[in-house]
Amino acid sequence: MIKMILRAALTMSALLCSSVLAAQTHQFSDAVSLKGPLTQGALLVGKTKPSYQVTLGDKAISVAADGTFVIGFGRDAKLLHSLIVTSPNKQRQVFELALEPRQYNISRVTGISKKITHPSKKNQLRAAQDGKQVRAARAVWSDSLNYTQQFVLPVTGRISGVYGSQRFYNGKAGRPHYGLDIARPTGTVVNAPADGIVRMFVPDMFYSGGTLIIDHGMGVSSTFLHLSAGLVQAGDVVKQGQPIAKIGTTGRSTGPHLDWRMNWLSERVDPQLLLE
Repeated sequence: MIKMILRAALTMSALLCSSVLAAQTHQFSDAVSLKGPLTQGALLVGKTKPSYQVTLGDKAISVAADGTFVIGFGRDAKLLHSLIVTSPNKQRQVFELALEPRQYNISRVTGISKKITHPSKKNQLRAAQDGKQVRAARAVWSDSLNYTQQFVLPVTGRISGVYGSQRFYNGKAGRPHYGLDIARPTGTVVNAPADGIVRMFVPDMFYSGGTLIIDHGMGVSSTFLHLSAGLVQAGDVVKQGQPIAKIGTTGRSTGPHLDWRMNWLSERVDPQLLLE
């Protein structure tokens, strides 16, 4: 067994210099490499030899025929992980991934009415049904390697919210924000940040309003929230830069903007780290 330790020396803040981080390549051995920042919230594209198996901790990772794979870490992921690569003759190499912790924007808001902080049972039930639809859409598996593209912004504009930020409402912690918010007027066209297949468009979810999901392959998906209209439907194949929707202020939104989120399976990752 070969054991190697890689520790990333990065200085992190709530806003990361993604043009530098996204280009990082970590070559562990001739058997495996990872591209992307070793930090919380990151999505990393890996490469190993064909027919090799990859495990992250005790989780088996899908590997494409050419050895490409992908892994992701959530907002509050633990900082030490084991990446295990096993050859066809069962020889194992173990690599310790040391993630750099991130600091997130925390704000406190008081005087918020209970009508906003405590939705009715009817609306809670509706939100639960919305969640089931979203999980079902993300659960559809594709072997596509579209996630290996260089992602681009779905729309340009003022950044009004970043991944990982969190508000305390009347002293109680709200859910962290998992997307990149871009403020633009209602009706502004949103484009696909990478190639993919549309898995869902629902115009009126309780929290997220108009919601669209694109599958980029192997568990990687983009979600677009608060849309005023969808320009594609489930099953459509889309290309990077293709118009897919229009910005709105639907659902629980205080103004027109796009909330762009990304997932690797159930892990919510930071879209900004995939941009140049």
